[in-house]
Amino acid sequence: QEGTKVPSKRKQNTSIVTSDLLHKNLLKSEQEHWNDISPTYKAMTKRIKEKLEKLHNTYALNSGSPRMRFGENVYFEENGCIFLAKADDDEGNADILFSIEDLGFSDAFIQRIRISPDQNYMAISLKSENSEEATCIIMKLGNFPVVEKVIPSVFSFEWAANDVLYYTTQKNLKCQNVFMTTFTYQKHTKLVYTEQDARFFVDLYCTKDRRFLTINSNSKTTSEVWLVDCRHPFESPALVQARTTGVFYHIEHRKEQLYILTTYGEPAEYKLMKAPVASSGKENWQLVYALEKKTKLVDFEMFSDDCIMFLKNAGHLYLNVISFVSHSVQSIQLPTWACEFELESHPEHTTSTCYFQLSSPVHPPKNFAYSFKENNLIEQAVQEVPIITNCHTTRLLAKSKDETLVPITVFHNKNSKELHRRPLLVHVYGAYGIDLNMSFKEEKLMLIEEGWILAYCHVRGGGEQGLSWHRDGCQNNKLKGLHDLRACIMLLHKLGFSQPKHTALAAASAGGVLAGALCNTDPALIRAMVLQAPFIDVLNTMMKTHLPLTIEEQEEWGNPLEDEKCMKYIKSYCPYQNIKPQRYPSVFITVYENDERIPLTGVLQYVQKLRKAALDHASRKSKKGNWIPNIILDVQANGSHCDSSWEHSLNE
Repeated sequence: QEGTKVPSKRKQNTSIVTSDLLHKNLLKSEQEHWNDISPTYKAMTKRIKEKLEKLHNTYALNSGSPRMRFGENVYFEENGCIFLAKADDDEGNADILFSIEDLGFSDAFIQRIRISPDQNYMAISLKSENSEEATCIIMKLGNFPVVEKVIPSVFSFEWAANDVLYYTTQKNLKCQNVFMTTFTYQKHTKLVYTEQDARFFVDLYCTKDRRFLTINSNSKTTSEVWLVDCRHPFESPALVQARTTGVFYHIEHRKEQLYILTTYGEPAEYKLMKAPVASSGKENWQLVYALEKKTKLVDFEMFSDDCIMFLKNAGHLYLNVISFVSHSVQSIQLPTWACEFELESHPEHTTSTCYFQLSSPVHPPKNFAYSFKENNLIEQAVQEVPIITNCHTTRLLAKSKDETLVPITVFHNKNSKELHRRPLLVHVYGAYGIDLNMSFKEEKLMLIEEGWILAYCHVRGGGEQGLSWHRDGCQNNKLKGLHDLRACIMLLHKLGFSQPKHTALAAASAGGVLAGALCNTDPALIRAMVLQAPFIDVLNTMMKTHLPLTIEEQEEWGNPLEDEKCMKYIKSYCPYQNIKPQRYPSVFITVYENDERIPLTGVLQYVQKLRKAALDHASRKSKKGNWIPNIILDVQANGSHCDSSWEHSLNE
């Protein structure tokens, strides 16, 4: 226990308990606590489960999975099977190419599918819920598809040619090796590229015209790309531009020109540039298009004569269509309810239509298309999915401590009266330049139907307003994200959206840093906090270089081992370090025993310390009816970091 004095008479070494034993005892006591308390919620759990299943059956099953089009053929995945259908035929006549169950991978799900250019081979990655690593299965297609090869611990893979597959392997959450393997004549596998810097992570991508396979090595701040010419897949990769600290770039190709999405030049936000393949160094990069200020580039897709940028500005989504023929830029606003895009996987390069899905936390995915010929947006009416009409979407701006305006997206039932009496669930993330997850979830729609208000706070540290939004909330700016979150919740209450005694705060993974920090600094603003696999012991984790992510994470949190100023700064906001006796909200935390990203010990110690502080406060104030928060930890034996199937997340 922290701060416990060892009695001087007793020899110190007798009180040393191995950390392993301490961990086991803590885990056991938390499991016993969970077993005691969970029956209390049995009736509520049953009611919620039934409602969620009903919603899932109404919406998720109708929305279907993304289609992959290859000429006349359409490939799609449903219920752990991969099907092949003809583009103009009824999908009921589809042929089954692959089934997870037939291969004995019952607890796995399909993560990625890549079809070879001649459609003779298919590579699939399967991932189980209990592991971060995937298995790659290569199928030879034909009248009777057969398994050609199985490769363990694979992260990404792409076909360089009809029978040449490049893939990266993953070990301890790191991807640093690229291999090439061939399947027909002279079958062999060889190592093509190795990344030496532990901060960099390697993945693969194929340009849309399939002319180049790109080997992308990225850290949290910098990138470097090597090209494999798909016409000569056995030749060594060629470097585009040597890594330059602080510069990201990604490569597309069209008509002997490389199109480069990059942060090079001022301002350090994404812009589209181009350069000849033969002289690809950054001194030859020419500007094609620069994004407006405070704009987030969500996705980018290349077609033969145009490219489409999916953009987000002040919470609104829109498309920019850049024509390489007329050199014009067309901007198209998308429906105001939309919060997330998903592009059809691998649309054809020469197509005249771009297909995508739009969704929000409370709107199931809906299919849309953009036609280059007609120059318009088409809402596809074939779906039976009913559109949610009784939900109101509001976008607000909260003024933070330094006057910065922070966007908030709010959803509530249009029929709700007296919003100040309604319960409010606030969501936050604010790290790694990643946007708050706003994809459709059945439980969010259920909460709206039950009269809840949902608020999503797009604080600094996330990526919602471009790269500068992330820079303003990482390393020595982390506290700005906390100030933003406080300002958002205070504005919501001021505008009559609920009140502190009806407010809950939800966060997952690195979002736990800001949520846990607010819980220490402003516990009176919220009544409850729900955390999933939270990062809450920043200081101790960043001091342990043997953990798989510590070195690469230094670009996000800083390096407390070498910088005392950084150490003090982390200590000032770290949730674990700042627990003190005071009236805390109730807390519910879910963690996974097999989580490689969030060490379980840190969460166990956090829960114990928090409970002790809450009890200390209650005993000091020992007046009648003093409120003691519920602090509950649910340790899941299955599942890995915030990544689970529908069934698993339903049980959770």
